[in-house]
Amino acid sequence: MTARDDILDLGKRIGQSIIGQEAMVQRLLLGLLANGHLLVEGLPGLAKTRAIKSLAKNLDSELSRVQFTPDLLPADITGSEVYFSEGGKGEFKFQQGPIFANLILADEINRAPAKVQSALLEAMEERQVTVGGQSYPLPDLFMVMATQNPIEQEGTYPLPEAQLDRFLMHVEVGYPDEKSEASIMRLNRGEENAAHDKSKHTDIKRLDPQSIFDARNEIGAVTVSEPVEKYIVSLVIATRYPDRYDKELAKQLQVGVSPRGTIGLDKVSRAYAWLHGRDYVTPDDVKAIVNDVFRHRLVLSYEAHASNTTADHVVDRITELVAVS
Repeated sequence: MTARDDILDLGKRIGQSIIGQEAMVQRLLLGLLANGHLLVEGLPGLAKTRAIKSLAKNLDSELSRVQFTPDLLPADITGSEVYFSEGGKGEFKFQQGPIFANLILADEINRAPAKVQSALLEAMEERQVTVGGQSYPLPDLFMVMATQNPIEQEGTYPLPEAQLDRFLMHVEVGYPDEKSEASIMRLNRGEENAAHDKSKHTDIKRLDPQSIFDARNEIGAVTVSEPVEKYIVSLVIATRYPDRYDKELAKQLQVGVSPRGTIGLDKVSRAYAWLHGRDYVTPDDVKAIVNDVFRHRLVLSYEAHASNTTADHVVDRITELVAVS
């Protein structure tokens, strides 16, 4: 099997246990392929946690789940130096925290104070942890999936824009449709029955992480033509200087997308094209994922909030206004 076949098979296996959330499963794969981190926002019970658990179950990797709470400390994530005494001699040794796993589920990241959020996001950006003046590298296969609840604001600490920018994509998860809802019931019923019937327990084939690295190498060779490059840049510039395109749009935007967003859109577009069997990026590939890359990087004006205009509304308007060269 090729690397792409392996990744498609991985997505298929995850999709068997995550029904009605095909877009989230695809974004999970794109984040893995583009070597970036995801901020996933959705109401409770929409399979956000289940999705990354399913990924870890089907991939030969280690999963750590951190439940973010107001009393969490940075050392609870990164680890700390612990004093050990043996043979009459004592010394401090570094004890790794949960951040040293391959897949990190940061559950309800906005419930933790700023220091804890910063400790996680520093590890995401630098791919290392520094404790007691000593730096410790994180695994080569490393992805953080942080979740947020969009309706509960009590006892939360919203992520600042500068920290949000470090997430490759912001994925919004909605309710499944009626058909999927019925399938979810049947799936849950079947899993409960299988849990009580040991004869139905089977070993799950786990994908070798080398397939992920092979896929990333192939994605690096995906071609982005000059017109598509110009299109990506034009989308970014439209968020910074919206008055060049539309006066109403200019009233809705306060801060546009950073260069990190430009890089992210390029990386995810190439991963999206590769996942769909192409070795070149089309404008449609860019349009397919631009909302996920841009929505958390835009700062909307007071006027936009007052009129219930969302970041997705703004991005959709930009894709209407910006033409492909």
